Amino acid sequence: METTLKAELRDVTGKGAAHKIRATGRVPAVLYGHGVEPVNITVDARDLLHVFHTAGGTNTLVDLELNGDVHLTIPREIQRDYIHSLFLHVDFFAVRRDERITLSVPVMEIGDSVGVRAGGVVEHHLREMEIECLPTDVREQLEADISAMEIGDMLHVRDIAAPANVTILSPPDTPVISVITPAALRVELELELPGEEAPAAAEEAPEEEEEGLAEGAEAPAEGAPAEEGGES
Repeated sequence: METTLKAELRDVTGKGAAHKIRATGRVPAVLYGHGVEPVNITVDARDLLHVFHTAGGTNTLVDLELNGDVHLTIPREIQRDYIHSLFLHVDFFAVRRDERITLSVPVMEIGDSVGVRAGGVVEHHLREMEIECLPTDVREQLEADISAMEIGDMLHVRDIAAPANVTILSPPDTPVISVITPAALRVELELELPGEEAPAAAEEAPEEEEEGLAEGAEAPAEGAPAEEGGES
């Protein structure tokens, strides 16, 4: 998806200047990349929020308007203050429509897993995958279909279908998603493993000890007359 964002030049840098810029409702940013000398800019914070939340996420293409020129860009190195819900800084990377680029996109699970219905839980091993494609083929996310996954199954990068005109660069053997037995159920199963009768045997041990002590207590009684006979 592609959207438009207006930018303004800025001639001040540093933490103090950036704080003042954000106080006015704008976000410090940098434009760099193909055919562009790095330049410091600012963008409106509300417009930036609109781009990321309605135009396809952080991997959307942005036509950045600056001083009458339009630069095709993709946002990178997005710094945020999640506590105060603020954008701190954004890099806009200039690209060409006919040149492939590399970027990371999130992996999103789809489908209702057989294993989850049986009581398993989904565990994520890889949240993002690296891809290569033309700017116009950039995807907001890659989909991992977990419908057929049972407890103990795992999806690897090689199992994720690449969209048309997109090459997945992440190592194919890298685990992505698995369906596992919940921790609480694993503990319960471990308690039911062979050998659980050992505690019962341990409970019987005190009774045997008591019987041994009783027998030991009778021994002096039997030997007592002999001692007395020896003394006489």
